[in-house]
Amino acid sequence: MRYWLMKSEPDEVSFDDALAAPGQTVPWFGVRNYQARNFMRDAMQPGDGVLFYHSSCFDPGVAGIAEVASLPYPDETQFDQHSKYHDPKATREQPRWISVDVRALEKGRYLPLAEMRTIPELEGMVLLQKGSRLSITPVTLAEWNAILKLVRGAPQMGA
Repeated sequence: MRYWLMKSEPDEVSFDDALAAPGQTVPWFGVRNYQARNFMRDAMQPGDGVLFYHSSCFDPGVAGIAEVASLPYPDETQFDQHSKYHDPKATREQPRWISVDVRALEKGRYLPLAEMRTIPELEGMVLLQKGSRLSITPVTLAEWNAILKLVRGAPQMGA
C-alpha cells in the first residue's frame, strides 16, 4: 500500500463535494503534469491512502482522508473541446492524460499548511520542500501516520 497527497482546488472539487458524491467517489481529472500523471498511471492502486489537499485557496491544507478507488483510465476532459483541460493532441486511441477515482473516507479536522510546517515529523515531506508544486506527491508511512494523528486530534500548540 502506498500513500499520496493529491491537491484539488476546492472551488473545482472540494472534499465536501467528494463526500456528497455518489459512493463518496469523484474522478480525479485535469492533471496536466507528466510526473503526476505517471504516479496515477504507474504507481497508484485501489486502496492506496490519499490526503485530500485543498490548494489555490485562502487557507490551503489537508481537508480529509480518502483512498484511490479505481485503476487508472483516460481522463475524459482531454477529449472535451469545451473543457479547460482539453488537449487537442490526445486521441481515444492514444490518450495522454489519466484519471483515477478517489473515495472520501474521513473528514476530521482541517489541517492547514501553516500548521504542517511546524510539525517535525513532516520536515522532509515533498509538499513542504521549496519549489514543490506537483499536484500529486508520494507520502511516507511516517508522514501519513503523523497527519492522521493530527487530523483526528487537536491542533498543535503554537500552530
